[in-house]
Amino acid sequence: MARLAVNKSTGSTSGVPAPVDALSPRGRATRDAVLDGAQRVFERIGFVDARVELIAQEAGVSYGTFYRYFVSKEDVFRELSTRLFTEVHRKEPSAPGMTPAERLIATNRSYYQAYRRHARMMAIVEQVATFNEEFRHLRHEHRASLIDKTAGAIAHWQEQGRVRASLDPVMAARAMAAMVDHTLYLWLVQGEDADEDALLDTLDLMCLGALGLATDN
Repeated sequence: MARLAVNKSTGSTSGVPAPVDALSPRGRATRDAVLDGAQRVFERIGFVDARVELIAQEAGVSYGTFYRYFVSKEDVFRELSTRLFTEVHRKEPSAPGMTPAERLIATNRSYYQAYRRHARMMAIVEQVATFNEEFRHLRHEHRASLIDKTAGAIAHWQEQGRVRASLDPVMAARAMAAMVDHTLYLWLVQGEDADEDALLDTLDLMCLGALGLATDN
């Protein structure tokens, strides 16, 4: 029986990328370089025009080395998208004693800051989601995860009598997420002019007002 060749630095069989946890430190470093190079290429020329050859050149690796770690540019983009959403939607630790309003504002500001850091990649992800079913589904999954967390918080505050009981927690979470996302997209991606502090303060106040959550509550 023929044996598949094993790459010593990656631990993979020929043509089959190895699991990340099976990589050597050197293999992990090379894989990370490919991811970083791919992100720069996507941000510079977009998803459609990006090619594996360009990604490999940007990462400083050979064409063949790329395929030791990823099967296609879609494979790289999928991981970058997941990494992006994990970073942008990461829940920041909150200080004990914070009021719901303070927690909401702190969460919003953390999201604003992450969105600003990754605005170029967010723009590409949103673009790809308009024509690629797989990435549209991935975008929806991550969005649903964020909405579930927000809806859970709203429902909890309703039980405490802090938020309007008449609100549907899920619909409220969806509406707030859509308002914030679209506003940040127009501002940070499309380049609409706005005073940063005024815009962020307004978004915070609108979220609080939609919930009927007082700033001292």
